[in-house]
Amino acid sequence: MEYVYSAMLLHSAKKEITEDAVNKVLTATGVKVDDSRVKALVASLKDVNIEEAIEKAAVAAPVAAAPAAEAGATETKKEEPKDEGKSEEEAAEGLGSLFG
Repeated sequence: MEYVYSAMLLHSAKKEITEDAVNKVLTATGVKVDDSRVKALVASLKDVNIEEAIEKAAVAAPVAAAPAAEAGATETKKEEPKDEGKSEEEAAEGLGSLFG
């Protein structure tokens, strides 16, 4: 995640996202840099319009959350019945069998 954050930081500072720049950001924060991950990140962002990607993500998140919120509002939470028939000894015996 630090690698993506470094690219976002460089983008917000209006700096070019290069391997050297990402390395400097990560090193400055104390992250042990994996050169292959840096190369992969820079290569994957080469043809990406980051500003456009951020805008799409900002619009998609609330839209995706809305159906889940609506579904949760219509459901009623069912309480599971408690098993009051077991004594403490029976419960402890069951736990003991887990550990041999």
